[in-house]
Amino acid sequence: MSDIALIVIDVQESFRHRPYWDEADLARYLERQQALIDGAAAQGLPILQIFHVEDTGPFSKESGHVRTFEGLNIAPTRIFEKRRHSALVGSGLDVWLTTHGIRNLIISGIRTEQCCETTTRHASDLGFKVTYVAEATLTFPMTDADGITRSPAEIRRHTAMVLDNRFARIATVEEALGETRLAA
Repeated sequence: MSDIALIVIDVQESFRHRPYWDEADLARYLERQQALIDGAAAQGLPILQIFHVEDTGPFSKESGHVRTFEGLNIAPTRIFEKRRHSALVGSGLDVWLTTHGIRNLIISGIRTEQCCETTTRHASDLGFKVTYVAEATLTFPMTDADGITRSPAEIRRHTAMVLDNRFARIATVEEALGETRLAA
């Protein structure tokens, strides 16, 4: 059994109901995320799906939006719910990983610079080896304090830069899946 798991963070319909929702990178993201999921499934890796849950709004269970994003086919090994940015806080994910001997994580999902990056940093601090697949993350344009709007591509590049060789290895979908074959 492999000690590697794929983590799919917050890939949920809730985002379509946020004011910043933008579909510009959606097709690219869905293709890359699906390729990662399919590759992990083909190799028999655990696929752990994380949903962000809040008491009110589009991230509340009552909204009906806390469900897998339309257009994505995933059959998770296990589903976890979180209420913080890191998927490792209060969700039980850390216990599940330890109990199942998982020491290597492949991180993907929504939002690149928020929950995906935070989970990556947290996992690294806990001693996990992390592969961050930036192309299998989705984010939205953001405007900084100087009024400059950053594109999703710029945010992905920046996030990859600050994580690389500090908290994670940055990899493409194919590189991440190739590493899992070598580890098996």
